[in-house]
Amino acid sequence: MFPSFSYEMPTRVEFGRGSARRAGEEARRIGASRVLIITDGGVLAAGLLDRVTAGLDKASVLWKVFSDVEPNPKDRNVHAAVDAVRDFNADCLLAAGGGSPIDCAKGVAIVAAAGGKIRDYEGRFKTTVTPLPIIAVPTTAGTASELTFGSVITDTAAKFKFTVKSPLLAPKVALADPEMTATMPKSLTAFTGMDALTHAIEAYTCRAATPFSDAPAIVAMELIGKYLRRAWKDGADLEAREGMLLGSLLAGVAFSHSDVASVHCLAEALGALYDAPHGACNSIALPAIMEFSMDACVERYARVAVCLGLTFSSPEEGAERAVAEVKQMAEDLELPSLSVFGVKEEDFGEIAEKSVANSSNPDNPKIMKKGDYIAVLRKLTGK
Repeated sequence: MFPSFSYEMPTRVEFGRGSARRAGEEARRIGASRVLIITDGGVLAAGLLDRVTAGLDKASVLWKVFSDVEPNPKDRNVHAAVDAVRDFNADCLLAAGGGSPIDCAKGVAIVAAAGGKIRDYEGRFKTTVTPLPIIAVPTTAGTASELTFGSVITDTAAKFKFTVKSPLLAPKVALADPEMTATMPKSLTAFTGMDALTHAIEAYTCRAATPFSDAPAIVAMELIGKYLRRAWKDGADLEAREGMLLGSLLAGVAFSHSDVASVHCLAEALGALYDAPHGACNSIALPAIMEFSMDACVERYARVAVCLGLTFSSPEEGAERAVAEVKQMAEDLELPSLSVFGVKEEDFGEIAEKSVANSSNPDNPKIMKKGDYIAVLRKLTGK
């Protein structure tokens, strides 16, 4: 029997080299004339906005830049950007960057339209007010926030990451331009690429998987398995950059219509407590949690191995080879241990409790309890 499921894809994706230059055309298409660009200091310093603003100028669209978005976007970033929206009288947002600026823009879109504070909208479908429209221009190949429905924001007072989720938050259009990802340094290429792989693997192996999430997850794993090491080795390899951005997009479609699982639960808890980069936490935690979960979904883990180009003689061997290959990939990409973020042994209990409380924990193939997370943390930190 096939499971019941719902599928919705509100974002139009324009994929290809040079697509970021169409920002002005797309703004005019949705009736915008005053655009607030939401980004971060890294994107600004890299000069990546130039091709975006040139397109806005060509279309006679007024624009202003808000670049005070931090990694793991904070509630304070959202509220400051809402003030910028009102000061500029913006009628559209353009989010340029990785997951942090795009997630921040989603929070801004809803608060600017509906009022209140961003945490008022925690959870699913907490508003029927139409948010400000968003044009998303990703500069990394990892989060796929440019086409997902959710926004993950850090409550700075509680040191807790919460999610706001609704199809209303999906960007109107994603300008997915591989050239915008070509300046990523090797470490960011590794973290974001493994983040995309985590999305695909968790979407495919978690309990919420459906045929509509399986299909993009499978192709995403194939693309990432083929191109991640190449993109890391040579950032100017545009074919590899294209393959990685396409893989990231497909992984985003997959987990949007399935779920993530315990890798994300642990990563979000670590990110909230230590402000550690989300993609980095996912990439470091992925092999250990795959190893924990493997025996609960042997057939699916074996299919992961096929997607990563491996051969084997039995499903059990395939599952083991999938875990081994992800471990090898992490080693080849020179990923650090979790200890680099200063994770303290005395915090293990709190991290584990927040991981268990995450709404995606029940969808892990093998449900993790507090003690399981603590065991993983010990393995990842050597403590």
